[in-house]
Amino acid sequence: MSRVKLHIVGLSTGQTSGSYTLILGEENSSRKLPIVIGSFEAQAIAIEIEKIVPFRPMTHDLFLNFSKSFDIQIHEVVIYSLNEGVFHAKMICEHNGEIREIDARTSDSIALAVRFKCPIYTYEDIMDAAGVVFNEDLNEALEETAKPTPAAPKAKEEGKEYTRMTLEQLQSMLSNALGVEDYVTAAKIRDEIQRREK
Repeated sequence: MSRVKLHIVGLSTGQTSGSYTLILGEENSSRKLPIVIGSFEAQAIAIEIEKIVPFRPMTHDLFLNFSKSFDIQIHEVVIYSLNEGVFHAKMICEHNGEIREIDARTSDSIALAVRFKCPIYTYEDIMDAAGVVFNEDLNEALEETAKPTPAAPKAKEEGKEYTRMTLEQLQSMLSNALGVEDYVTAAKIRDEIQRREK
C-alpha cells in the first residue's frame, strides 16, 4: 500500500465549541486531510509552529525533553487507520538501535512530530476516503483561516483594540500573557506585533 507524505497546512476553528480542524496537505498535490482535534492539542501544535516559548515546559515539550535525555528518537509518524471517523496513528521510535512502534492519538503524534521535526505519513486509501480537494478559491480561504494559531479568528473589536496600542504596550501584554500561560492571547498579540514589523 503506497504511503503519502503530509505537511501541516494550518489550524482552523472547528464546528463545535472547543474543537479545531488540523489541515494536513499532501506533498505536491491539492489534496488535504482535515482532522478534528481538541483545543489543548491544537494549542500544543500551534505553539511549536509559531515558536512561542512557554515559561514552563508543556506536556509535549516534557515528552521531548524526556526522550532526548534517554536517547529516544521519533523517526516518523504514520496515520495508519480511519475507523468510524476516527484517525489512528503510531510513532516509529528508536532507542539503542531498536525500532519500536507506539500507538498514540493522531493529535498527540503530530504535536510530537513538529517537536522532533520528523515526517508525517498516511496511506493512499485513507486519502481516498477522507482527503478533500479544494479549488483555488476555497484553497485561498482555507489558507486565510487555517493559520497555525490556537486562537479563534480575531473578532473585529479585538483586532481594533490591539491596533490602538503602542508596540511597548503590546510587548508588555505579551509578557503578561506568557506569564500566566495564556497562549491563545499571546498568539493574537504576537500576530499584531509581527504585522507591524513587516
